[in-house]
Amino acid sequence: MVTIEANAKINLTLDILGKRPDGFHEVAMVMQTIGLHDTMVMEKTESEIELSISVPWLKADEKNLAWRAAELMRQEFNLGGGVRMELTKRIPIAAGLAGGSADAAAVLKGMNDLYDLQLSEEKLCELGARLGSDIPFCIKGGTMLATGRGEVLKRLSDMPETWVVLAKPRISVSTAWAYQNYDEQGAEKHPDNEAIKRAITRGNRKAIAGLLCNVLESVTIKKYDVIAEYKQMMLDKGAMASMMSGSGPTVFGLVKSREQAEAIADVLRQNTNADVFVTRTFQMNRIKA
Repeated sequence: MVTIEANAKINLTLDILGKRPDGFHEVAMVMQTIGLHDTMVMEKTESEIELSISVPWLKADEKNLAWRAAELMRQEFNLGGGVRMELTKRIPIAAGLAGGSADAAAVLKGMNDLYDLQLSEEKLCELGARLGSDIPFCIKGGTMLATGRGEVLKRLSDMPETWVVLAKPRISVSTAWAYQNYDEQGAEKHPDNEAIKRAITRGNRKAIAGLLCNVLESVTIKKYDVIAEYKQMMLDKGAMASMMSGSGPTVFGLVKSREQAEAIADVLRQNTNADVFVTRTFQMNRIKA
């Protein structure tokens, strides 16, 4: 039996460079692992794949990315046995935090351990990329520059540990919708990825906060003004910066201390119906420990 934590991510930057011949978008984004995580408990079985999830309405069949990850490993390596998986969800669903990708990454790592396949991290990333663009990042974790469709990764210096407040509105945003609307309207401001990489290397939280940029944010805010409201609430209460993660709708704030993070979270809980979390950025030495 193995137990794996499946960590969420936030985007410090997200830029779209154009449409690719394969229909995906070419992106360049700085991604960061955070402490909020799901827990996947796995054990070998004689044949079938079994998946139970702490969220009763979430599909626990072949449509689930974690189930598909297990099946991919079975098929790819002609595994005679199966796996029983128990997934405890904490990461909000369809939130721009890569919860589904994190769960699939955990399954790939878990199957590698359970069946002693001795696959390299790079091989696991190659397999994960077949299922979803964020899965390779979720396998590696830490602070990374992601290019291509998100699966080409370059390790950056660890972001200095920073407290993070998350507020997920009670809405769902389709990633396909966000990208399609971006294609139609574009963005006035694009991230300076070179500058934020330098700020991360220097360990300058204030500079990092000042360089947050997500080209999908303006697209999504036009339809869901609650995102702008949550951002402003965080800033008014002292967050260094606030931005939407991924295609949304989760808003995060970078905060100087745990006390301040808890105070901002309390205000959000009292004045909104958002799902609110306090966490922090994760560094590689903590992920690998």
